[in-house]
Amino acid sequence: MPISLRPWSSEDLPELVRLANNINIARFMADVFPHPYGEENGKAFIEFANSKQPASIFAIIVDERPVGSIGLHMQADILRKNYEIGYWLGEEHWGKGIAVEAVRQICEYGFAGLDCTRIFARIFGNNIASQKVVQRAGFVLEGKFEKTIFKNGEFLDELIYAIRK
Repeated sequence: MPISLRPWSSEDLPELVRLANNINIARFMADVFPHPYGEENGKAFIEFANSKQPASIFAIIVDERPVGSIGLHMQADILRKNYEIGYWLGEEHWGKGIAVEAVRQICEYGFAGLDCTRIFARIFGNNIASQKVVQRAGFVLEGKFEKTIFKNGEFLDELIYAIRK
């Protein structure tokens, strides 16, 4: 199954909203990822994603349709050579190797086209699937911070995985 990354388009809005409006996705995302996820959220996200120069937030494409999103977020000041990766997939696309391939592709893009020497992921300690995704993509565990994430009324461990150029 070929997987590619491309900028989000306004034509993707219905599928973006359909996929993103899922509590099983939102529970592992930062609170800025809303639930429920409506059309206005999708419009704002597409506008935000396409405002980045150079491009760093993409739709994950399978069979010419978006199945999720992935992005690299540049850090500032003394961390400016580091990018944080963020991604999600629509639930019906889980467990098919799509996320691993998308992570590999965006890392190649980041190391080749951005002033980047390290890409890191902050993963909830209870998100085993996402831990496996980054491990399979070549990331290594750099640190574990106990009970630093507060999500849905509970404290969770934060795992930092990274890959270097």
